Order: sequence, then C-alpha cells, then structure tokens
Amino acid sequence: MPRFSYSRWDGTQVGFDYGADDAFRELTDELLYHGDLNQALQRLLQRGFRDRNGQQVSGLREMLEQLRRRRQELLDDHDVSRPHEDVARRLREILDQERAGIDDLVSRADESGDRRRQEVTDEAATERRMQLELLPRDLAGQLRELQSYDWTSPEAARRFEELVEELRSEMLSSYFNQMREAMSDVSPEALQRNKDMINDLNRMLEERAAGRDTDRLFEEFMDRYGDLFPGNPQTLDELLEDLARQMAAMSQLLASMSPEQRAELQALSDALLEDMDLRWQVERLGANLRGAFPQMGWDRGRPFQGQGDPLGLGQAADVMNQLGDLDQLEAIMSGANNPATLAEIDTERAAQLLGDDAARSLEQLARVARQLQEAGLAEHREGRLELTPRGLRAIGRNALDDLFSRLVKERMGRHAVEAVGTGHERTFETKAYEWGDPFNLSIERTVRNAVGRSGAGTPVRLSPDDFEVERTESLTRTSTVLLLDLSLSMEFRGNFLAAKKVAMAMHALISGRYPTDYLGLVGFGERAQELTPAQLPEVSWDYSYGTNMQHALLLARQMLARQRGTKQVFMITDGEPTAHLLPNGEVLFNYPPVRETIDQTVAEVMRCTRERITINTFVLDATPDLRRFVERLSEINRGRVFFTTPETLGDYVLVDFLDQKRAHRRRSA
Repeated sequence: MPRFSYSRWDGTQVGFDYGADDAFRELTDELLYHGDLNQALQRLLQRGFRDRNGQQVSGLREMLEQLRRRRQELLDDHDVSRPHEDVARRLREILDQERAGIDDLVSRADESGDRRRQEVTDEAATERRMQLELLPRDLAGQLRELQSYDWTSPEAARRFEELVEELRSEMLSSYFNQMREAMSDVSPEALQRNKDMINDLNRMLEERAAGRDTDRLFEEFMDRYGDLFPGNPQTLDELLEDLARQMAAMSQLLASMSPEQRAELQALSDALLEDMDLRWQVERLGANLRGAFPQMGWDRGRPFQGQGDPLGLGQAADVMNQLGDLDQLEAIMSGANNPATLAEIDTERAAQLLGDDAARSLEQLARVARQLQEAGLAEHREGRLELTPRGLRAIGRNALDDLFSRLVKERMGRHAVEAVGTGHERTFETKAYEWGDPFNLSIERTVRNAVGRSGAGTPVRLSPDDFEVERTESLTRTSTVLLLDLSLSMEFRGNFLAAKKVAMAMHALISGRYPTDYLGLVGFGERAQELTPAQLPEVSWDYSYGTNMQHALLLARQMLARQRGTKQVFMITDGEPTAHLLPNGEVLFNYPPVRETIDQTVAEVMRCTRERITINTFVLDATPDLRRFVERLSEINRGRVFFTTPETLGDYVLVDFLDQKRAHRRRSA
C-alpha cells in the first residue's frame, strides 16, 4: 500500500507548479500588444516560462535546438553502415574454434596409437578443413553453407546455432522494433504465428486501401495478436503508423549504406530467413505500408560520421528508430500552433530522447490552453481560442497589478474617506441617531435597543433613544474618458504597449474599485473611435498617418455630456496634432501640422473647458513643438501636463487618478 505524509504548507514545498492565473500573467503583455490569444499562446510556447517554484519550463525553440543537437550526436557517434562486421568477427572466432577442434581431434587420434582411427580421423579432418577453406567469401554464403556443416567442435556448433538464432531474431526485430520481444522467439510455432499475424496485417491494409470498413477486422486482429504489440494501439491507423515508422527506419538504414553493403545485408537476410513465405509476407507488408504512408522518408539516407566500432544490426535499428522518433517529435513541435497540438507527443518517449526536464516542459506547455479554458478565461469559438469576459477582466487586473507593483507602498491602498455623509453607498455600520442625520433607520438595531431597554414581550415600545441609523459613505462620482494615441509613432517609438497597458489597468481599477464611476475609451490616429472594454485587448495602432486630437476630444466631450459628476479627460500621446475633421467628415492630414489643424484642436479644447471638462495630458517622447502645444493646452484648460516615459507612464496616470479621487472626496466631505 502507498504511504503518504502531510505537513503544513510553508511555501518551500514543490507543488502547485503552474496554473491558469500564472499563464495569463505570462500572456498579458503579448495580449495587450497584439490582442490575439492564439498568437500570444504561440509565442509563449516558443519562449517558455518559469513556474511559481522558479523552475524553467523550456520553450519549443530551446527544445528544438536540443533535439537537433541530439540528432547530430547520434550521427557523429555511430557508424551503422556496416552492421554485419560484428557478425563476421564472431563467425571468424567460431571457425577458428572449429579448426582448433579438428586439430585436437587429430592429436587425440595420433596419441591413441590406433592406426585405423588415425586414418579415419585424418580423412575426416582433411574433408572438413577443405569445406572450411572452400566457404564462400561473403558472409551470407558462409552462413548458408555452415547451416549444413557437420561440426567437429560441440562448443563451436553451439555458438554457431546461437549466432544464427540471434541474427534471425535481430533481422525480424529490425523490421518490427517495438515487437522485439515477440520476434525474439524463432521457434517453428512462433514463426508460424508471426507469419499469420503479418498476413492478417496485409489483408487489413489492402481492405483499408480499397476503402472498406476495417473496424471489425482490427478488433479480431487485436484479440488474436494483441499480446505482440506492447504499445496497445487503439485504432488500425495508430497500429499501421507505428509499424510504418519502424519499417521506414530499416529502409533508411539500408539507404545509408553503399550498394555493396546493401546487397550483402540483403543476402544475409535471405540466408537467415529461409522461410520464403515469411520473407514474402514481410516484403509485402513493407510495400503496403510504403504506399499507405509515403511521407515517412523511406529512401532517405542518414549522413553518419562515426569512426568508432560499427553497430550490430539490432543496435543500428535502435539508432535509426531514435532518429525517426526525433524527426516525428521535431515535426510536431515545429508545427505546433497551439498547446493542444503537443498533447499528441508521447512524453515517455520524449523523456528517453531528450531527458526528463524536456518531457516535463512539454507536458506543462500542453496543459496551458486547457487550464485557461477550465478557469473560464478562454473558450473555443469557430475553431479558435478566444478570451471570455472573465479573461478580459483578468488582463486588466494583471496590467493593474503590474503597474501598482512599481509604486511605493505608501502610495497604494484603498484611500478610505473618514467623513460620514449623505451618499448612496451603505457602509454596513450604524450609529445613534442625532439631530440632522438622514433618517436611514436600522430596524434591526433599533428594535434590539428597545428590547434591551424594556425587556422581552410585546408590544415593543420605542423611544427616541433607541433609534440607530445606517452610516453611508460620502461619495463623489468621477466620469473619465481615456484618449489613447494609436498613431504609427506610438509603435515606432516603443510607446504603444505601455499606453495600452495603462488603458487596461484604468478599466480594471475603475470597474473593480469604483464601480459607480464612468470610464470611456477613445482610440485616435487618423480618426478617433469610441472603444468598448471588450475591444481594448485587440485594438492596435493605426496604419494610416495622423494624430487627430481634435476628433478624439470631440468624441470625449460628447461621451461626457451624458454623464454626471466630476468630468475629466486623460490623454496619452507622443505627437502633436497633425489631423482634424473637415465639415464634410473627411480628414485633413499634414506634417508638420498646418495652422488650421492647430486651431481646430484648440477650439475643441476650449469647448471642453467651457463644459468644465479637465484635460490632463501624459506626454511620451516630447519634442519641442509638442511641448509648446501641450503647455498652451494646459494654459487654456487648467489641466495638468506630465512628461513621462513608457516605464513610468502607469505610475503617473494611476496615481494622478487616485489623487484626484481623494481630492474630490475631501472637497465633498
């Protein structure tokens, strides 16, 4: 029985590796920059990440490089072009042992003193030495002749039989690598069963090629031969693809040899697999699989560079299968456009090829999309992974957390107001009624006071001293429109991501902490357009030229006209106005800006000022002309101007919003 032990979590234990929130934090900047969850996931897959324990989860780019290094190591370290050399060496040793046995037989006959024995022994020894001298020069011919040779040395005969059985098993196993254990039995009964199995495989392949249903045939096949397939394939296609990959590896091994070496190996196979039916069934299976899976690279040779001892046939087949598995792994990883694709990878095999860390990384990467869906942050729509409303809110929260994490602690917090006033928000606290308080009577507390004063029983009689009223916060409502510059210069100068992150953070801050406030969003480039929070993650820069502040301020003024409370505009920009709307709705653009554009923009600033809308401007990469313009804007509107950088933009915008919020509350208290 397994045993488990438990302890209090102290933060040091390994666990809780990576969750949906962690993945989403990794994706936030990518989502803000491009607005496409699928592209963001692809980039996350490529670069990898660190889990909450600080362990590196390798990205596909790093693992592909590791895979290619592993492939090159196999090519550099091994020589698979002469898999029969070890067989030839072992056979020479067996023949030397046989010759020594013949010499020993002659010596013992001479020592016996029996003349007749000496004559018979000399005659037999001469005949056997002649047979050995006349053996063919090729290995296959030697093996074929020696299978009918009358051995003198029992030990040499035993070793030869072992070699032949081992080679016969190795030859079959090289075609059916994953069935090596089953193919190692070369008894007549086992060979017959293997022949029947291969024949049934060929029949299913031919039925499949003819477009017929093979489900029943596959079920019957697995019932009869399932024990021969340790991978336990679940479908015919899965079974055939595995077999095709193994036979293609053997074909590639042959293609890596010279024509002479290939011919010698083929002759060796013919000598070992005397059963013509078995050899024909194997060749038939190879042809059928080649036709069903032509993409397996059957005739592709490998550029082996190894100078060490050549591998035996079984070892060479193992190396070729490793190379084939590396190719398959590379194909899946190179073509992975979403995490779900990686679920196709056999992580146990990946661990054997690349190590446990790589396999763990592949498992972690494959889980990312599923975790996002299970957490309700993403969902499949029309074959694509899309953000849910909860996911949109999470982006804003992450952006807000990222920006607030840079601020000093004393500037953070809830900014509570101590004054008690007549606002609409209940604080769920009560106080004794005093003259002038709103009569928001707390029935529960009032009745409890009366019962406590007069005791149990009915009727309960109230007195003025029993009255308690509910406290309410003194609230102000702030209506804000954030103007986000989407002109090309924002991207070219590296300001776009910071500005968009601020917009998402502002939405998260106001909707989460100040739900009665209003936040409008306007993006402006050549033209301005109102944006919804759902559109914000996907919004990108404007590929047309122009910074149309006039249109942006016009939209902001129209949006704020429908709101109440303190009204303000936060404008984030890195350029002076270079475009404005004409009366016919067309856009006039010119750089450097013409006088008409400046005048139209200033006129819109004056309209905002008359409607008591404060314009606070946050300027990135200020040029002298832009500095002069925003200073003039500030003189007209009495709003403030902040000259900032992408790194500090969020600090300025969020802190200014919170400072203004506190100031409004103090004034209304």
